[in-house]
Amino acid sequence: MINTVIILEKIVFDPPLDQIYKRLGYRKRTTSLSSTHQQETNRCIGEASHLIQLRGAYLRLPVETNDGRTIDLAGRLSFASTKLAAFLKDSREAVLMCATAGPGILDAIHEKTLAGDMTAAVVYDATASEMTDAALDWMTDYIDRQLRRESRKLMPRRFSAGYADFALENQKDIYDALQLEKIGVTITSGYLLKPEKSVTAIAGIM
Repeated sequence: MINTVIILEKIVFDPPLDQIYKRLGYRKRTTSLSSTHQQETNRCIGEASHLIQLRGAYLRLPVETNDGRTIDLAGRLSFASTKLAAFLKDSREAVLMCATAGPGILDAIHEKTLAGDMTAAVVYDATASEMTDAALDWMTDYIDRQLRRESRKLMPRRFSAGYADFALENQKDIYDALQLEKIGVTITSGYLLKPEKSVTAIAGIM
């Protein structure tokens, strides 16, 4: 639906083990793990994944103007960024999206850190980061499937506030447009999202 925020209350998939291990610094061909170490790591990944409650929100908006410097979207949403303008130059619509892992995993990371269990804390953190990123991939696939019914498609790449000349302060407009308070996300005066494992992005629709 265009101009309507869609809330995804529950996003479920298996933890992306390869990406989590990669974030932890392991490389298949160069890093050797004992079976005991691998079992412990997998156990922590499993614990973390059960604490993560992935939720998401997205919004389709028509691109009203794009002069190469500023992009105006429906709903009086305007972004000044030459890089974003180039990114969306062939798009008739844009999708704003957000995924969050929820507060439970952050509380668990804090508790493990205070208890001195840094191994678990690091694995929990890596799992939360990768699952949040993977949730955006999941959402991208989900939105693309919806668009195929209209003979449209979602561009595979995403663009986020804080990248290149797309200032982080634009995150406040994205936050407001997506009504992210509905999925338990808040924003700081410095335009950072809370819980920490929350990410926003923009993608183009062809």
